[in-house]
Amino acid sequence: MVNQNPLQAILQQTGQKISYFTPSSRYYPIDAATIETADGRTVNYLRRRFIPPASSFYLLQYHTVVKDERLDNITSQYINDPTLFWQLCDANNVMDPDELTSTPGQQIRITLPQGIQGNR
Repeated sequence: MVNQNPLQAILQQTGQKISYFTPSSRYYPIDAATIETADGRTVNYLRRRFIPPASSFYLLQYHTVVKDERLDNITSQYINDPTLFWQLCDANNVMDPDELTSTPGQQIRITLPQGIQGNR
């Protein structure tokens, strides 16, 4: 039997979603799962996360990358939270954050969070 955090046990009884990540994490909505190995061990893991299609993001503007610019600074400028860099990665269909700033002159899509629609 796996020891469980008492708060998580209470949440589970009320039907609330349990996550080991903060709501601002890209992994927050991903379900945890377990598998039992052939030798009887239980392994906990996160299910796979897929990058959402760029069409699920409402485009606000483009940002043109300058030499030596960092993604956390860009994210801080537009979203006011440098830890949400992954939202810009998702909106631009990239897995490696360095891809977005490696080429000066490249344009980065600045969007609303996934699923939030702006005024059209």
